[in-house]
Amino acid sequence: LNILRIARALDFAARKHAGQRRKGEAAEPYINHLAEVALLVAEASRGADPDLVIAAYLHDTIEDQGVRREELEALFGAYVARLVSEVTDDKNLDKAVRKELQVQHAPHKSARARMLKIADKASNLRSILASPPADWSIDRKREYFEWAAKVVAGCRGVSPWLEAGFDEAYARRAELA
Repeated sequence: LNILRIARALDFAARKHAGQRRKGEAAEPYINHLAEVALLVAEASRGADPDLVIAAYLHDTIEDQGVRREELEALFGAYVARLVSEVTDDKNLDKAVRKELQVQHAPHKSARARMLKIADKASNLRSILASPPADWSIDRKREYFEWAAKVVAGCRGVSPWLEAGFDEAYARRAELA
């Protein structure tokens, strides 16, 4: 049953993000990011938390694709919908405000939401290192790394394994060019 739910979440996310690409020079399909975040949380939970893996696949559907929480709840259950909502930014707010709120709210999120945040930020850092957005200056890349570290600082204490993965990517910031 859980494998079916995970496959349905992957299919749903792939369809919703079909036209979306990563910001990097390689413009990878966005589903690659979702798959990496899902893999990270699956590994961190040793495969024991299918709802977290499902939420990882779906974590940007409300924010980026206009999916309603009610739709996620109908398809994937109240817990998954609540977790996705918990990691979703309010796009009605200015980007700088949203980023500051992520830092402020991180310590107050549920443990699973904090795990999802750490995995998301680790994936983003890895992506910037491997395929940086062509229009991002070195300062903008460094600023992203520092901001992500602030968000993750408020998420710590939930998964030493995920935290180590984030720290490994963050330690490579000297490679930014």
